[in-house]
Amino acid sequence: MSQEERLYQVLRGIHVTEKTVLQGEKSNMQGFKVDITATKKEVKKAVETIFEVEVVSVRTIKVKGKTKNFGKRVGKRKDWKKAYVTLAAGQSIGAEQNP
Repeated sequence: MSQEERLYQVLRGIHVTEKTVLQGEKSNMQGFKVDITATKKEVKKAVETIFEVEVVSVRTIKVKGKTKNFGKRVGKRKDWKKAYVTLAAGQSIGAEQNP
């Protein structure tokens, strides 16, 4: 797998919650669902390459999967990882970036 292919597999999607929306407005921060094996350097490079923005910092958190009841069976959801990416002042990700 080439380096560029890996960058596109690191980011799984944008993570939108009340917390990420408030942080985005207040401190120019975005939330992403990322690959469980992704490092902070990989996340930073992927966001900078794909969205063409400047990243100031990256914080990552591993989220443990919940134990759920599926009918009469007990199961467990997958563990996943999220990243909070702080963008440089004046930078943004979204529709207003590309007119």
